[in-house]
Amino acid sequence: MKTIFLQTYHSPCGEILLGSCDGRLCLCDWMTDAGRREAVDKRLRHLLDAAFEPGSSDVTRQASEELDAYFAHRRTAFNVPLLFAGTDFQKRVWSELLTIPYGETVSYAELAQRVGNPKAVRAVASANRMNALSIFVPCHRVIGSNRQLTGYAGGLQAKAYLLNLEQENMNLFNPYKV
Repeated sequence: MKTIFLQTYHSPCGEILLGSCDGRLCLCDWMTDAGRREAVDKRLRHLLDAAFEPGSSDVTRQASEELDAYFAHRRTAFNVPLLFAGTDFQKRVWSELLTIPYGETVSYAELAQRVGNPKAVRAVASANRMNALSIFVPCHRVIGSNRQLTGYAGGLQAKAYLLNLEQENMNLFNPYKV
């Protein structure tokens, strides 16, 4: 059986649980929704055939450093290696989330089209909800078709915080900003 090393990260918008397994980050999840956390943990234990153990690893330390830089407006992309644990469809959705540019948003309907199934908006939303790698796999960049913020594991305040942080950062580095 493998080990998932867990450590807490204190972000400016909430507590996050980081986890690594086999030299890759498998968990960056908000500690706000106990029911959802339990489902994510169960899926990780099952699919990775792993047990949780408190403690940091090189990967969780790297993830912490990259998150620090992200929140300080010094990082717009991440280098930490990721480990997806989910169904093929979930992995396809999560991979597509990685293509949403920093500071931009797409709707769930747009995301469904991007994964090749425009009628699968609810399935895409469900896969988005089960993303265990928040921020690194930027599910916060997915919004409602009406351009309103909708559900987020860290809460709508955290989602708004992340989107505003990225927008502010884009403005800081945009030489054409008027």
